[in-house]
Amino acid sequence: SDAGCGAVLCKAALQAASLNVFINTGALRDRTAAGELCSQFLHREKITLESTVPLKVHFGEKGNRTFLAPELYDRIIDILQQKGISSSFMESSVLYGGERFKKENHIRLAHKHGFTRLEVVIADGDSGEEARNIQVDKPHFKFCSIAKDLADSSQTLVLSHFKGHALAGFGGAVKQLSMGFASKGGKMAMHLSVKPKIWNFLCKKCNLCVSRCQHGAITIGKKSFIDHNKCIGCGACFSICPRKAVSIYSLEGLKNALFQKRSFREKLAEYAYAAHHGKNNLYMNFAVNITAGCDCEPRPMMRCTGDIGIFMSLDPVAIDQACLDAAAEKGKKFKGTEQLVHGEKIGLGSVKYELVTLH
Repeated sequence: SDAGCGAVLCKAALQAASLNVFINTGALRDRTAAGELCSQFLHREKITLESTVPLKVHFGEKGNRTFLAPELYDRIIDILQQKGISSSFMESSVLYGGERFKKENHIRLAHKHGFTRLEVVIADGDSGEEARNIQVDKPHFKFCSIAKDLADSSQTLVLSHFKGHALAGFGGAVKQLSMGFASKGGKMAMHLSVKPKIWNFLCKKCNLCVSRCQHGAITIGKKSFIDHNKCIGCGACFSICPRKAVSIYSLEGLKNALFQKRSFREKLAEYAYAAHHGKNNLYMNFAVNITAGCDCEPRPMMRCTGDIGIFMSLDPVAIDQACLDAAAEKGKKFKGTEQLVHGEKIGLGSVKYELVTLH
């Protein structure tokens, strides 16, 4: 990246709203860039901030080296504190195993990766069981299961790392809103489109899963089972089982995950709608340290293109489209536009935007 480059504002038109995004190609060297962007954006758009504005971030998986460093957020935190606004680093637990599966280990990893300036909040509880069902009535989902604390936040600053992703094609604001805001059950619904089952040879009949199920779908006995006619796929049973006797994996689920990419990308848009609709969210995309894979991958990765900068908008679709176009101009084209096409179709945002240079 070239330090000292000018700032560019991306102005996206959606229902006569003015939706702006700054871009600074010296972002990695200049740790104040995100704060300057945020300050100008709030002023130009006359944004009113709530008394509490959590920062939705990604802490990076253990072994990953290209996740967004917490120092990039320092000036944003300064601005919020100067305005007397309380905040936290907020994230949800993951569907797969590892350090980010349970709250305690997730927080420990966040601290190890340097996220210590604000309180770390895991929005869906100790095991991913705390969620709100948000009615959306879209083609793939009637309800979406969103992590409780994120669902309860009226305004969130969504800080996304723009990069590639094996299934989504790319990750940006829409993916951060969908996978990042979803409970474990929501992640399961988007990825696998299946409901959990009980492996009886592992089950110790502790009834923890029964205590978490709000729909009376689980029977524990000589042959324990989950009634799929009652189960809503919230994932609470899978999250809480200490023996891993509740499984979400099946041949059907793996086939859905691997071979229905278009459907998966449309599902991302619908979950993003559930996390965005009716909220006063702000979106900032960091198109820096751009890799072909996700920050969830527990390994070092090489960059697949040069740094572009930081974008900001009120529209998650427009900001992602602007990032895709900017990457394409640098010679790197990402797949996954289905999430934006479907997002525009269901009213999540607009793919149309206008670039404006700030002086």
